[in-house]
Amino acid sequence: FNWRSLVVKKSECNVEMSTVRAENLDLSGCSIPSYIAIEGPIGIGKTTLAKRLAHSFNYETLLEKAEENPFLERFYQDPRSNALPTQLYFLFQRMRKLQDLRQGDIFQPVRISDFLIDKDPLFAKVTLDDDEYRLYQTVYDNVVCDLTKPDLVIYLQAPTETLYERVQRRGNAIERNIEPSYLQQLNDAYTQFFYHYDDTPLLIVNTAEINLAESDLDYDNLVKYILQTKTGRHYYNPHPLQQTAVG
Repeated sequence: FNWRSLVVKKSECNVEMSTVRAENLDLSGCSIPSYIAIEGPIGIGKTTLAKRLAHSFNYETLLEKAEENPFLERFYQDPRSNALPTQLYFLFQRMRKLQDLRQGDIFQPVRISDFLIDKDPLFAKVTLDDDEYRLYQTVYDNVVCDLTKPDLVIYLQAPTETLYERVQRRGNAIERNIEPSYLQQLNDAYTQFFYHYDDTPLLIVNTAEINLAESDLDYDNLVKYILQTKTGRHYYNPHPLQQTAVG
């Protein structure tokens, strides 16, 4: 992608890009998407952002539980032998979590998820051989149908070296055997997938030089951008905020 800043359009939601904390924003009059899905490769910070947004918007979370997958650690140790059961476990886990969204009940609580089921085949294409992928695709086609689509998808992006640094920094024992080459394959696959994705409004966020986990200013400015993102494809390509120390 050629990253570029997008001029924010005025809307009925009177939110200015400033240093006001997102948790203290007056959201009255703001049209907040009722179902937000956050996506991006391993190490990008999907779950962290989902939890922060859920706190800011008072939303429920719909979170992937990678640590519950009994095949995942074995996959990182021996991808060739464990790719198919790992992928199928994740597919069924994600589907179980989406069951309560099938009916589209307007009285259901609003949600933020840290996965988009549409991208599930992306990992399968990277990790499975041709025969395994055909089997996986047959299963996928039979279980993924009539699902509620998100009102907004947020795709978090960063260079592979940044992803690898973040994975190493968080020190998850299951991920200790992840190779940079695998992250590169995933990063390329995500880029290709979202280049063509147009099923829902999409916000692409370049996180290379911001810290949405630890910087309140970086996070708050993203929240204000989200509140003004309604339709179409948008690019959020911020620069790290410069702070001057006062002595």
